[in-house]
Amino acid sequence: MQIEQHGVDVIPEAERTGRPRDIVSFLIGSNLALGVVVFGWLPVSFGLGFWASVSSLVLGTLAGTLLVAPLALVSLRTATNLSTSSGAQFGVRGRLLGSAIGLLLSLGYTALTLWVGGDVMVGCLVRLFGMPGSAAAYAVVYAVLAGCTAVCAVYGYKLLLRLSRVLAVGMSALLVVGLLAYAPQFTTRAPAGTAYLLGDFWTTWLLSVVAAGLSGPMAFITLLGDYTRYMSPARHSSRRVYLTTCGGLVAGLLIPQLFGTFTAVAVDAATDYAGPLVAQAPFWFLVPLLLAASWGSVGNAGLMLYSMGLDLDAIVPRTTRTRATCTVAAMATALVYLGHFVWDAQDAMTSFVLLLTAVGAPWAVIVLIGHARCRGVYDAEALQVLNRRSAGGCYWFTAGWNPRATAAWAAGSCVGLLAVDTPLYTGPLVAHVGGFDLSFLLSAAVTAAAYCAVTARQPVPLPDAPVPPARPAATDTHPVS
Repeated sequence: MQIEQHGVDVIPEAERTGRPRDIVSFLIGSNLALGVVVFGWLPVSFGLGFWASVSSLVLGTLAGTLLVAPLALVSLRTATNLSTSSGAQFGVRGRLLGSAIGLLLSLGYTALTLWVGGDVMVGCLVRLFGMPGSAAAYAVVYAVLAGCTAVCAVYGYKLLLRLSRVLAVGMSALLVVGLLAYAPQFTTRAPAGTAYLLGDFWTTWLLSVVAAGLSGPMAFITLLGDYTRYMSPARHSSRRVYLTTCGGLVAGLLIPQLFGTFTAVAVDAATDYAGPLVAQAPFWFLVPLLLAASWGSVGNAGLMLYSMGLDLDAIVPRTTRTRATCTVAAMATALVYLGHFVWDAQDAMTSFVLLLTAVGAPWAVIVLIGHARCRGVYDAEALQVLNRRSAGGCYWFTAGWNPRATAAWAAGSCVGLLAVDTPLYTGPLVAHVGGFDLSFLLSAAVTAAAYCAVTARQPVPLPDAPVPPARPAATDTHPVS
């Protein structure tokens, strides 16, 4: 195993040896982690019973998959990650919007995974060995998890693929054993003492569709290309890549989330998930639970951290992927400590995913419309202009930005933020749509309409003259005396 040398540059055809089944391994193996399981607890914590929680998760996951899965086809054609590929619509500088969105999404989900996994690990160690559950214990466990995650992310694609293959089998077995462990306590009612978070059933159920269901696929709007860029369109059809991505997303998200719902009602987890999960686990299940919390967290957070490193590498072209990954690992670890010691983690997590969904969905809509318009034909070299500190190419638009796409994204994002309903913030449009959180639908619809309108007469960028070479370094611009 060697450290991956590629950042957001074009993957050479000879190295594009990935297969469609690899993305299934990534999406299932990496998602069978407690950081994804906890999203199955969210509907229960909102006051919903088992079947209402299940229906909201299934509907949200299926709807989100229909929007997100086609994004995998973009990097299949561009041989680079999705944030860089979005330069075809936003401009080679405007694609920094996608890098920023991807960085924030991955940062939040990485911190969430490490936070939940660390809490369960400490709880298991306390019950198994009588270790004190002190602040120092949490700090050490978080640091160990973050360190292992950073190592996997730095080594990159090949190590993460091998780890995902192992986790797909191992974590599936652990979840099946977990069903047997908690089955005697299972019930279909909401935990005692809970009430509908937003006051009534339907608005709370719709909140669950968006915050717990849709947020799962939306977490991957910039991640899918990290893996399909290693697949060659000469060997694998778009149809096969699309279908395997859909299957991987649905299975990889619903399996752990429904396990989370099952265990949440079984242990009566109203305001906290990790604590009751460990406290009511049979003693014989503590070791499997400890393994699930540790290895599952490393696999899931490693995937997110790897994507964060690519996004930061795209934002700061002078850095390397390895340095960028180490930087974002430190940021994620700091966020974990804040989530545990400072914030109300449930409210902060719910608000975070809803707000980022409101601004991420418009970006994804524009990228997908642009992909359909150009019929999957891209100038891969022209997308690399910013990375090479050059200028020009068919995606240069106006000083590297496409003002029309940026304006459409801004319009959709503003509507989404005005229509979002979170535990910490309620947009002014919520009252005008019956009290429902329709931020995802409204932001996507407004963005699609605005983008189609403002670009109706804008020609589709096509590959043209070769991109100018990178500017020489400052030390080479002066003659040697």
